[in-house]
Amino acid sequence: MFQHARLGSCDTLLDVGTGSGYGAALAAWRLGEEQVTSVDVDPYLVEAARERLERIGRRPSVETIDATGDLPGVFDRIVATVAVRPIPASWLTALKPGGLLVTTIAGTSLLVTAEKGEDGGATGRVEWDRAGFMRTRTDPDYQEAATGDLLSIARAHEGEQITTGRYPVVNVAEAWDLSSMLDVTAPGIEHCYEEHQDRRVALMTHPDGSWVRAVAQADGLPTVHQGGPRRLWDTLDEIRTYWLTNGELPVRGARVFIKPDGTTYLARGGWHARL
Repeated sequence: MFQHARLGSCDTLLDVGTGSGYGAALAAWRLGEEQVTSVDVDPYLVEAARERLERIGRRPSVETIDATGDLPGVFDRIVATVAVRPIPASWLTALKPGGLLVTTIAGTSLLVTAEKGEDGGATGRVEWDRAGFMRTRTDPDYQEAATGDLLSIARAHEGEQITTGRYPVVNVAEAWDLSSMLDVTAPGIEHCYEEHQDRRVALMTHPDGSWVRAVAQADGLPTVHQGGPRRLWDTLDEIRTYWLTNGELPVRGARVFIKPDGTTYLARGGWHARL
């Protein structure tokens, strides 16, 4: 992430997501501690990181704040090792004109770099590299997604629509480009994948009540059960067809346009999406 930020010796850096303090230590060694600010929402992590940094003789500013809100200063570079969606408007406010933002989009492996313009927005690209981090939190507690009931339905119920899929069952969560394209198209899907000898099962659920169970033997075509308001497996198959037809998915390498309020658009060729 720091390599993508193209750090210069005079740059000031905001490191979003202190975690263990490792990134802050690297940045303080590269830039000097007075040019580095690191923030995390978890006071325990911040205190532990301060102690570790003190032990190695590095003293960057490390603060406990919700990074989706107001930030402590303005910076030449903002590098986030937490994922966001949407991009907080406060990040653009805290970035100097000509400064560079490096972050990832929550729910995807998309790594975005964008330079702030004079209008307060930023433009850049989805890099060809891949990265994934936990989502930003607005408080120290971790919240678990409540998908258990719908997952139980997906495992056991007959679908409102039962079809034969066009392609073998895939573990979507491990197919990073496919997963990223699907999440841009239909954000919020939870995945579960299981193998029992030659039997492969993929489950998908969405907070709107949509669900999928796709079952196949080995690499055979699956029987697909779908329920709820949307046909999630059909959306997945459409993406896989695009991939096979065009050789790659447009989300990787796309241009990025970020409005001052954080609204983000991706575009490549004739394809575009709003995050």
